[in-house]
Amino acid sequence: MANLVVVGAGYGGVMAGKRFERSLVPFTIINKHSYHQFITWLHEAAGGRRPVDEYKVELTDVFRKHTTTIVNDEVKSIDLKNKHVVGRNRPYPYDFVIIGVGSAPEFFGIPGLEKYSLQVRSLETARHIRTRIDEQVRAYRNDHDARRLRFVIGGAGLTGIEFVGELVEWLPKLCSSLNIDPSGLEIINIEAAPTILPALSTSLQEEALRVLKESGARMMTNTKIVKVEENAVHLESGEVIEAMTIVWTGGVRAHPLLAESGFTCDRRGRAQVNEYLQSADDDHVFIVGDCAAFVQAGRPLPPTAQVATQMGDLAARNVMAQLNNQPLVSFSPKLRGTLASLGHRVGVGTIGNMQTRGTVAGFAKEMTKVKYLYELGGMRMVSREGAHLSREPLYQ
Repeated sequence: MANLVVVGAGYGGVMAGKRFERSLVPFTIINKHSYHQFITWLHEAAGGRRPVDEYKVELTDVFRKHTTTIVNDEVKSIDLKNKHVVGRNRPYPYDFVIIGVGSAPEFFGIPGLEKYSLQVRSLETARHIRTRIDEQVRAYRNDHDARRLRFVIGGAGLTGIEFVGELVEWLPKLCSSLNIDPSGLEIINIEAAPTILPALSTSLQEEALRVLKESGARMMTNTKIVKVEENAVHLESGEVIEAMTIVWTGGVRAHPLLAESGFTCDRRGRAQVNEYLQSADDDHVFIVGDCAAFVQAGRPLPPTAQVATQMGDLAARNVMAQLNNQPLVSFSPKLRGTLASLGHRVGVGTIGNMQTRGTVAGFAKEMTKVKYLYELGGMRMVSREGAHLSREPLYQ
């Protein structure tokens, strides 16, 4: 029997595993943590909407059949020559492996950015950001240092804008609960590009700007960060913004595991793959999600959850096809649109070719959670996980 291994329990990895499990094909999934985390919803966790631990599900709840082996280990490298996944605890031999280890932040060489900023990249970083914000607001009661109520968010892609949307709702409530005048709050979003939310149309970008500005955020586009120091952000214009909390959401690159293991990678560290999602270096290795440099219309696909889930499913199907000497299927992504929340009630985005905004977009964003939970575990998962994620925000 072939050794099938899935590395990483992100969106691509779990969908590969679900495909194997539905087909009763034995496989092993290796992940650092015992849980799958809802990475695309972490702005909610960091922004105070719900308890942080509600943004994960245990892998034993995702995979429930005897054909699945779950291993908690940190993968250090992929040994292509000897066909081993090298974990911190031990090596794991494979005949076919699907790699979906996700991404790492891209700091673009900006001095001090990595050292002095926080990033929304995992359950624990979301918890750290949330705790940091709460501590700064509470400390303001003692010293009235204005820097404690000033929050800088670098980057205006989906994560940055959605995090700003959470902050403009949470922070005034947090201040009021502590008898702090919320008029002293400053939520500042800084983006080097001329626009926010580059995947959306100009009219939707303008709508998002309007909503966030009216909610109290300062939106700075066409503004480059050139240096970050402890509690200070330096801009190309010469302006220095002093803040005790600096969060960076401005870009990602592939996990360094790929380049360090000798895969042929692009400038963002993504491994080259063919139309079937096989590695350019080994046709027994499939690469999915943020790790894969899959080129369509001359450029790599964006690092989104919907792309990763489709890649994971197809990679598993192609592994099974290869085992059974059947033709492989080319990856043809079905991009269903992009939705950005601007708080828990409203949003902007596209559903297929249709533009949407306001409460309709906000509702549609919530429905994407239901859809994903159903793919993950059917109505059992929807009824359990969806029930608390869709409730009114706690903002505690």
